[in-house]
Amino acid sequence: MTSHDKPSFLYRNSLSIVFLIFFSITMIAQAFFGWKEHNQELQDYGAQTLSFYSYLKSGHFIEATFENFQSEFLQMALYVVLTISLRQIGSAESKDIYKKEDVDREPVPGPNAPGPVNKGGWRLAIYKHSLSIAFLLLFILSWIGHLYGSFKAYNTEQVIKGDTPIALIDFLKEPLFWFETFQNWQSEFLSVASIVLLTIFLRQKGSPESKPVDTPHLENG
Repeated sequence: MTSHDKPSFLYRNSLSIVFLIFFSITMIAQAFFGWKEHNQELQDYGAQTLSFYSYLKSGHFIEATFENFQSEFLQMALYVVLTISLRQIGSAESKDIYKKEDVDREPVPGPNAPGPVNKGGWRLAIYKHSLSIAFLLLFILSWIGHLYGSFKAYNTEQVIKGDTPIALIDFLKEPLFWFETFQNWQSEFLSVASIVLLTIFLRQKGSPESKPVDTPHLENG
């Protein structure tokens, strides 16, 4: 392929660009409608409503945002780690049951290899697990953000009701935060189980998340 024939930047990055656009649109929509909904709650309590900018710093917005983030990052962290050693016969999302795959081989230095591969040592040791480390760190940070937002929202509601705010350690004993946490986690586990199992029998021509249409059901993708 000549440089003249090289696909455009947009084509080469279209998948990430489209999802980032989707993310931006839905984040703005969440913030706008969350602001409207929260102000309606404040009016019902006879409290002062918030400006849109103030709402973005509120516990209501922070909790709702990071509650979703942390469950998604947990899903991806577990998926990356568990698919190293666990298998599902026939699934496009599982490695082959009977043979090792290219992702299992040890990295080989070379002119086109990433920098840590050529440097070796501790850099390579970290780089070999960098994807799972990144998702784990994102999960931890999002979990902390969810905890902070939920704690802040809870105490804001306490004040509006005329009750006394509580300390963070006491909030961790409340069922609210854990209810919010586990209701998100279970949905993520269900969605992963769904794609693992459905790709055994169902196909989508052209998608890398599906096996080729004519592949036998019990053959891994």
